[in-house]
Amino acid sequence: MRVVVVGAGPAGMAAARTAADAGAEVWMVDSEPDAGGQYLRGRAKFAHAGVRHLRNTEVWMVEGDVLHLRGNDVPRGLSADSPNPSGSGAPRRLPFDSLVIATGAYDRALPFPGWDGPGVITAGAAQALAKQGVTLAERVVVTGTGPFLLPVATALQDLGATLVGVYEASSPTRWLREAKAITANRHKIGELASYRKVLPRLETRSAVIAKHGDRVTVAKLDSQWRPVGHRTVHADLVCVGYGFLPRTDLVPQASRTNDFLDVDEHQRTSLPHVWAAGEVTGIGGADLAEAEGVVAGAAAAGQRPPAQALDAVRRGRLFAGALARAHEVQPGWKSWLRPDTTVCRCEKVRLEDLAEATSMRELKLTSRVALGRCQGRVCARNAAELTGVPFDGQRRVIAVPIPLGELAELPEDKS
Repeated sequence: MRVVVVGAGPAGMAAARTAADAGAEVWMVDSEPDAGGQYLRGRAKFAHAGVRHLRNTEVWMVEGDVLHLRGNDVPRGLSADSPNPSGSGAPRRLPFDSLVIATGAYDRALPFPGWDGPGVITAGAAQALAKQGVTLAERVVVTGTGPFLLPVATALQDLGATLVGVYEASSPTRWLREAKAITANRHKIGELASYRKVLPRLETRSAVIAKHGDRVTVAKLDSQWRPVGHRTVHADLVCVGYGFLPRTDLVPQASRTNDFLDVDEHQRTSLPHVWAAGEVTGIGGADLAEAEGVVAGAAAAGQRPPAQALDAVRRGRLFAGALARAHEVQPGWKSWLRPDTTVCRCEKVRLEDLAEATSMRELKLTSRVALGRCQGRVCARNAAELTGVPFDGQRRVIAVPIPLGELAELPEDKS
């Protein structure tokens, strides 16, 4: 049995190890040069004799029980007709018996005047650079919602940056309704204590709503995130993170809720022979992602998942649900924009350019929003909320940009 795992973060690594330990032939495919994902970037040191790790490799489509791959590290002889890599010149395809999607998630940024100018990056990008010892600026601001803001701020401060402020749009009182989740995940309180150095700079019900040069407008917000007052601070860099959006492009037909893939207690998706683990199913931290990976890896290899991992997933999902409720993006953010505020950076589409539409497809065709290189990964959700059209979860057949020449390599379907 061949199990292919897409993604090499905590969930993907756990799934690959577990499936290999169960006796499956395992391939782990990831677009990065090293395993670990965003959380363990460069520090994972993954090695398992039973796992073939394809690095620097993108999966651009799932077609039936075959993955289409691209990347310099993909053996040219890897094809559905010749599953063991050898020779050269064949289309790069990887067949599977079971597939585990562990592709993670990426930052959601909300637009505001000046967000498309210099000195504004996502919180995830700031953390990735910090892990390489880079801060980009002396005076920094971290803004958004969710506990991820704290490790980002801590990493920047540890590198010597002046932390002007950490602005959390939500209110901590929303956690008072989540006693069951907190009780089941007491270790999370200890994690919070590890960020105590930046807590004096934390302001809740606050957000950056504009940036012009080094002048940053910070607003106090009501419960719907509408500004009720503002002041100016000075900073060179603003790091933005309003939660995460899952990378579900490879399985556009899979059932989902609020963009995240639906799975059963064994991490099985609605598609046959496809499992999912980690942040594509919900945001709950690295420990939940790893536990889901163990469950998915065992199930994908035809084994019963360990009871300990199943229990960890149940507890972790309580926290994930509480996190989603406590830090839900509120509609008042739309009042931060001016008519000339950029919504789609790739195509330079402003708020005033968004035409009336009844569907995401119509909105794209009439305004060009979400038609640039990022294919709507940054702007589509925001554009849908600004116009009121249903968000379709970016369901597309081809998951990543690909040259037409590589499409031409595919054998012609004679049927």
